[in-house]
Amino acid sequence: MSDLRLLLLDGHSMAYRAFYALPVDNFSTTTGQPTNAVYGFTSMLINVLRDEKPTHVIVAFDISKATFRLQAFPEYKATRAKSPPEFAPQVDLIREVLDALDITVVGAEGYEADDVIATLVRKSDGLGMSVDIVTGDRDSFQLVDDRVTVLYPRKGVSDLARMTPAAVVEKYDLTPQQYPDFAALRGDPSDNLPGIPGVGEKTAAKWIREYGSLAGLVDHVDEVGGKVGDALRVGLAQVMVNSQLTRLVDDVPLDVDVLSCDLKPWNNVKVGQLFDTLQFTALRDRLAKVRPVGGSDGGDMAEASAPVLDAQWSVVDASWLTKRSDPVAVAVEGSWGAGTGEIRRIAAVGTDGAVGVIPVTAKVLDWLASADHIKDMHDAKGPAVALLASGRSLAGLRYDTALTAYVDSPGDRGYSLSDVALRVLGRELAATQADGMLTFDESANDGELASAALAIRDLAAILEPRLMAKGQAALLDGVEIPLVPVLAAMEHAGIAVDVDGLTALSVEFLESMRDSEERAQAIVGKSFNLGSPKQLQEILFTDRGLPKTKKIKTGFTTDAESLQQLFATTGDPLLEQILAWRDRAKLRQTVDGLIPLADSSGRIHTTFNQMVAATGRLSSTEPNLQNIPVRTEAGRRIRECFVVGAGYESLMTADYSQIEMRIMAHLSDDAGLIAAFQSGEDLHTTVASTVFGVARGDVDADMRRKIKAMSYGLAYGLSPYGLSQQLDISPDEARRLMDDYFLRFGGVRAYLADVVERARMQGYTSTMLGRRRFLPDLTSDNRQRREMAERMALNAPIQGTAADIVKVSMLAVESDLRRQGLKSRLLLQVHDELVLEVAPGEREPLEALVRDAMGRAADLSVPLDVSVGVGASWHEAAH
Repeated sequence: MSDLRLLLLDGHSMAYRAFYALPVDNFSTTTGQPTNAVYGFTSMLINVLRDEKPTHVIVAFDISKATFRLQAFPEYKATRAKSPPEFAPQVDLIREVLDALDITVVGAEGYEADDVIATLVRKSDGLGMSVDIVTGDRDSFQLVDDRVTVLYPRKGVSDLARMTPAAVVEKYDLTPQQYPDFAALRGDPSDNLPGIPGVGEKTAAKWIREYGSLAGLVDHVDEVGGKVGDALRVGLAQVMVNSQLTRLVDDVPLDVDVLSCDLKPWNNVKVGQLFDTLQFTALRDRLAKVRPVGGSDGGDMAEASAPVLDAQWSVVDASWLTKRSDPVAVAVEGSWGAGTGEIRRIAAVGTDGAVGVIPVTAKVLDWLASADHIKDMHDAKGPAVALLASGRSLAGLRYDTALTAYVDSPGDRGYSLSDVALRVLGRELAATQADGMLTFDESANDGELASAALAIRDLAAILEPRLMAKGQAALLDGVEIPLVPVLAAMEHAGIAVDVDGLTALSVEFLESMRDSEERAQAIVGKSFNLGSPKQLQEILFTDRGLPKTKKIKTGFTTDAESLQQLFATTGDPLLEQILAWRDRAKLRQTVDGLIPLADSSGRIHTTFNQMVAATGRLSSTEPNLQNIPVRTEAGRRIRECFVVGAGYESLMTADYSQIEMRIMAHLSDDAGLIAAFQSGEDLHTTVASTVFGVARGDVDADMRRKIKAMSYGLAYGLSPYGLSQQLDISPDEARRLMDDYFLRFGGVRAYLADVVERARMQGYTSTMLGRRRFLPDLTSDNRQRREMAERMALNAPIQGTAADIVKVSMLAVESDLRRQGLKSRLLLQVHDELVLEVAPGEREPLEALVRDAMGRAADLSVPLDVSVGVGASWHEAAH
C-alpha cells in the first residue's frame, strides 16, 4: 500500500456529539454566539490530523432529512428530538472552518452522510489508499476491512476507538461483513427501527454466527424454536425493512475525484481571521503545529514551518545600530514583569533593509533610551519596564504594532507578534507569549529574532495607512503609544503594602470562615464541606427542602447569585452562613494572593494591559487591583494595607464624579440632563424630582435609588426586566419608570435609539476620540446574539469615551508633573480613579495640578468634576 491516507468524516454525526460533549454555557463568543459544537469538532479534527497524518480529507454532511430511507419507512428517525436552537447555526460555522482549511465537503440529496462515506470508500478502491472514517454511527462498521478503519468515539469526541476487523470481531464476535445483518435483527432505537421483542444483542449475534448471515437465518427461520423463534417469525418483515435501511449505499452519484481532495496548506490569514472571530486562540496554536506540507504527492503533516527570512542578517554591534536610518524596526529578546526585567538581545531593521542581531551592551540600552533614534516596536511596554530597571527610559517610540493592531481590530483575542503576523501578514513566526514577549532563550536561533524584526517592519507598513484611512491615527499616536512609558513607569514604581497588616487580615478572615462554618454545621446538625456543590445540593434541596434553583448538568446550581436570590426569598439562616463563608473565603484568597507579590522593598507591582478590553479600558493583572472591593467594610480593610512608601508623605486619589452620565449628557445633548448637571445639585436627586414630579426636598432615598439605577443602566442597555430585577419591582413598574424618564429626557431616548441604528449601518460604534468597536452581530438572524450586540452598541461609546478620557488625563498629569519639576508620581489607575504618591511638601501643588489636568482632558457640554482625597493609605485617601 502506498503512503496515501484518506480521512473521511461524518460531519453531522461528529458535530452533534461535540455539541453534547461540551457545555454550551461554557463555549460562546463575547457576542453570545454558541461555539461548543464548533470547538469540539475543530479540536477533534486537529487531533485526527495530528495522529493519523492523512494526505487526503473529505467531510460528508447530511443535506436534508428527506432520504430514501424515510420514503421506505416513514417512521425512520421519527422519535429523534428536534435539534436544540443553539446547534443548527454552528453547522454553518463548522463548514466555514472546513472552507478556511480548504477541506472538501460533500453531500448528496436523498442520501445520508454515511452513504456518501461508503461511496467514497468504494471510489478509493484500487488507488492504494488506507482509509480512516471518523463517525459516531455504528452502521459504518460494515465498511471495515484490512485497509478501512473506523475511528468511533467512546466518549465525547476526543476518545476514539480504532475499529479494525479484529476490533469488530472482539466486540461483537462477528465480522464487519456480518454487522449490518446483526444490526437489522437488533434494531436501532436512535433511528426508531424496532427490534424483535425479547431478542437482545447476544441472541442476534448468536443467530448470525450460527446461520452465517441474515439470509441464512431467513432460510432456516422455521427451525428457530421457543418464544424467541415465534417473535422472530412475527417480526421478520420489520427485520427485512431494517436490513434495507441499515445497509449503506455505496453507489451514490458523486462528482468527486478522491485524489483531488488532498490536504493542502491552508491560507493563514483566512484561518486566523475566522479563528479570531470564533475566539479560538488555543485551537489556532494547536492547528499551526499540524500544518500540511505538500499534497497529493504523498505529503505529510509537520510541525509549524520555520520562519522564512526575506533578507540576510548578521550579528553586529551598537555602532552598526547607530548608523541605521530611521525609523528602525526593533525586536527585543528578554524577560520582564513585576516592575523589572532584562534585555538580552535585539534585532533591528533599518529603512535600507539591512538586518542586524545585536547582543545588548550599555550602548545598545542608551540607543533604546535615545529620543534621537526613532523606533518601531511590538508591545514595547515590557522592554520599557526592563529599561527602567537599568536606570533608563524608553524614548523615540514611533510605532507599536501590537497597539496598532489592537486599535485597528479591538475584538481580537491575541496581540502577540506571532498572532498579529499570522493574521495580517499570513506569516508564521516563532511563538510569543500573550504579553508579546519573545520566548527565545539565549541559545535560540538569531534568525528567529531577525524574522521578528522584519515582521514588525512589515506590520508597520501595512497597519499605519490602514489606521490613517479610518481616522484612528490620532487615537494611536496621541493616546495609546504615549501611554506606554507612563504605564511602564507605574509598573516599575509599584505601590507599597503593609505585609504584616495583610497577614493579620488573612488570619482574621480565616477565623471568620471557621465561625460561619461552625454556625452552618450547627444549623444542619452534622459536619459538611461548605465548599462542596454536591453536598450543598443535598443539604439545601433535599434535607431542607428549599425551592430549587436553576437546573444544571450536575443538579441544581449553588452559585453565589442563585443562593443570594434564594436567601432574599426564604431568609434561611443556613444560606446566610454559607454566603458569609464564601465572602470571607474570596477575600482571604485575594489577601493571600497579594502577600507573596511584595518585593524586598515591600512594594507590589501590577501589570497594566492596554489590549484586553475592546472598549479601551485598562485592566491590571498579577495582581488584579481592580477587583478589590471598595464598597464593603472588608474591602476597605484590604485597601488600608496599601500605604505610602518610604520617601513620600502620603497617597492621593483622584477620580471623576459620574463621568459616564456626563458623557451621556454630552452625547445626547439632552437639555434637561445638561441643566441637571449645571445646577450644581446632586444629579440623581435633581433627575428624580423631574421624573417623579416632586420638589428636590421631597425626593426620598428610594426615589433616588431607582433613578440612579436607571440612569446608569440605560448606558448599558438595561431592559425593563433587568431594571425590575435590580430594583426588586415588577416589570410593568420598571417599564412605567423608564417611560416617565424618557418623557422628560427625550434626548436620551433619541440618542440611544440612534447609536444602535448607526452602528447597525456602519458595523461599529465610535467614541469621541474615534475608538471603534466592531459589532457584526447587530445584523445577525440570531435574536440572542443580536440583542447582546445592541447592548454593546449602547455601552461602547460611553464606556469607551470614559476610558479614553482617563487615559488622556494620565498623559496630562504625567506631562505636568515633569514640566513643573514635581517629584510626586503616578502609581495606579483603577477604573476612573488615579492613585498618586505625594512627595514631601507637594500636596497642594499636586492637587491643583491633578484637578487641572483631569478637568481639561475632554471638552464636554457639562463640566468634568474631579474628586480628590489624601491619606496615609489607599482607603484613607478615599473621598
